[in-house]
Amino acid sequence: MHQPINDPALYIRSHIRTVPDWPAPGVQFRDITPLLQNPRVFRVLIDQFVHRYFDEKPQAIAGLDARGFIIGSVLAYELNVGFLPIRKKGKLPFTTVEETYELEYGSATVEMHTDAVKPGDRVVLIDDLIATGGTMMAGRRLLERLGATVIEGAAIVDLPELQGSAKLRASGLPLFTLVSFEGT
Repeated sequence: MHQPINDPALYIRSHIRTVPDWPAPGVQFRDITPLLQNPRVFRVLIDQFVHRYFDEKPQAIAGLDARGFIIGSVLAYELNVGFLPIRKKGKLPFTTVEETYELEYGSATVEMHTDAVKPGDRVVLIDDLIATGGTMMAGRRLLERLGATVIEGAAIVDLPELQGSAKLRASGLPLFTLVSFEGT
């Protein structure tokens, strides 16, 4: 028999692996794959998001490529709503709309199908982690260009020192994150 989980955020945090000096020296990479490998931890993780959005029920969950797909698709299934993949450029087969954003080392482009949402759809935008906030901001702009309302951005991990969550909140996007790690 398992012990009850008194603090789900602490429980989830304890299962996130830190990989030092990856992908570059000085970076403390926060690896969420241990959350996915353990069925109990994965259930606790998904339940945190399900409970948050169960009553607020959005029309869809939009997941950012690629780890946002993992959490987002399971959340959409549990809430009985649609899932919208926001992919890296060149991965979607139908007519797309795209958004380019700046990275610390260049730029990247994400895109989604033009028929993914209808004007007025209420969408939760989800990813595994918020660092600089560029990917989530680009996803939000795509959804809003197609007429959707992003009711909240959500992630497992926030890295507040990189200022992404502060920028997203300053832009008016409500955010929900489960755990925060100081230090990059």
